Amino acid sequence: MSATDEATAPATTPLAHPELGFYALSGQAASSRDLLDEVRQGEAMGFGTAFISERYNKKEAATLCGAAGAVTEHITIATAATNHNTRHPMVTAGYARTMQSLTDGRFVLGLGRGIDRLQDAYGIDRITTAQMEDFAGLMRRLFRGEVIMGHDGPAGSYPLLHLDATLDEHLPMNLVAFGPNTLKLAGRCFDEVILHTYFTDETTARCVETVKTAAEEAGRDPADVKVWSCFATIGDHFPEDRRLMKSVGRLATYLQGYGDLLVRTNDWDPAVLERFRNDELVANFRGGLDVSGTTDELEHVATLLPDEWLASSATGSPAQCVAAIRNQFALGCDGVITHGATPTELEPIIAAYGREAE
Repeated sequence: MSATDEATAPATTPLAHPELGFYALSGQAASSRDLLDEVRQGEAMGFGTAFISERYNKKEAATLCGAAGAVTEHITIATAATNHNTRHPMVTAGYARTMQSLTDGRFVLGLGRGIDRLQDAYGIDRITTAQMEDFAGLMRRLFRGEVIMGHDGPAGSYPLLHLDATLDEHLPMNLVAFGPNTLKLAGRCFDEVILHTYFTDETTARCVETVKTAAEEAGRDPADVKVWSCFATIGDHFPEDRRLMKSVGRLATYLQGYGDLLVRTNDWDPAVLERFRNDELVANFRGGLDVSGTTDELEHVATLLPDEWLASSATGSPAQCVAAIRNQFALGCDGVITHGATPTELEPIIAAYGREAE
C-alpha cells in the first residue's frame, strides 16, 4: 500500500467509501461555518476525502482545513487546490505540518496552477510547471528534516529553509492537473492527481494513461499515484434551478475563464466556443455565470452549449448517477470526487452506491 493510500484510508478507518470524495463549501456557500456540518456529515456517510478549494472571500484554505480537521476523526482533508506562490514556503510547510499533527496524518497538501487572468489582476506571478516541481521538492526535503541552504530555483531563492530536525515524514501531496505537462509532473513526483470537471471519457482515459506512464518512466509504481476524477454529480432530485446552476452555469464559467484550454483538451469544436463568447448575454456578463446567473439567463446559455459538452457528468436517478460514477473507475480512475454538491444533496446517490456494493 502506498503512502497516499495509508493517508487516505488507514486500516482502522470505518469509512465505507474511501474511494469517494466531495468538495466542501461547494459553489457559493452562505457561510464558512457550513463547512463544519458538511465534513461531519460527509464522514458519517463514508466519504474518504473532503476536498477544500481556495477562494479568497470565505474559503481561505488553511483556516478551513484546520476547522475540518478539528471536527472529524477519520476522513482525509485535502486542499484542491491552493497556489504555492501565495505563501512563503515556510508558511506552507508549517501549515501542512500543523495539519498533519492536528489530524494524525489525515492531510494532503494539494497544489494547482491557478487562473492566469486572476493572477495577472492580483499581481501574482503566473505559475510554471518547473516552479511546482521545485516547490514539491522543497516540501519533501523539509518534511525529511533537512536544512536547505541557499536554494535558488524556479520556486524562488531562499537563504535558509528548515522546519524541524527531528522530522522524517512523507507529506502526501496532490496536484490539480489539466494539460499534459502538469499531468506528467503529477506522475513524476506527486501522490495524487485531480482531473478537471467535464472531461470526456476519451480525455479522462488519456489523462490517466499520461499520469501512470510518467510515474513508470520516473521509476515509480504507477499504482502509487492515485488519479481522482472530478465528476459533476447532479441528480434529478436537485431542484431544476440548482441543476441549471451546477451544470450549465458551472461549465459556462469554465468556458469564460479558460475555454480555449478546455475545448482543446476535449477536442471540442472551437467554433462553438466562439459562438458562446460572442453571444450578447455572455459577452456582457460580469462575473461567473455559476455565481450570479439567473434561471432565465442560464436557460439561454444552455441553448449555446451542445448536449455532449454537458454529458460528462452524473445525472438522472440515483441509480443512473451511480452507473456514471462507476464508469469513471472503468476508465482507469482510482477515486471519484462527486463534484458540485453537498453531502446532503448527495445522500440519495451515496445510499444507492452503498446498496450496489453490498
